[in-house]
Amino acid sequence: QVQLVESGGGLVQAGGSLRLSCAASGSISSFNAMGWYRQAPGKQRELVATITSGGSTNYADSVKGRFTISRDNAKNTMYLQMNSLQPEDTAVYYCNAGSLLLLNVWVQNPSFGSWGQGTQVTVSS
Repeated sequence: QVQLVESGGGLVQAGGSLRLSCAASGSISSFNAMGWYRQAPGKQRELVATITSGGSTNYADSVKGRFTISRDNAKNTMYLQMNSLQPEDTAVYYCNAGSLLLLNVWVQNPSFGSWGQGTQVTVSS
């Protein structure tokens, strides 16, 4: 089973940028879709961006125009470029992979999926 490890989080001021990485222990080319999630304290896990094997992307309205998801199959890594960060973007960010259906199922039922430790993003005002 391919393991996913998130990295790249940190503390940044409002308006700043960060790039998150999701490194896989094996090939990601077989995944139909990959996605980034975030979960703030006391809130439900949110699917913020997805990318398919064909390169189609989709974003939550809250991050559209500010975040960019990408994947490098040669490096077995997915990225999330986050610009114009705001305090409301503060959360633990997770990545996962499977199909678009599974990525959405895991929003309501995160216990159905396997998760890494995530990476903390904190945006100060």
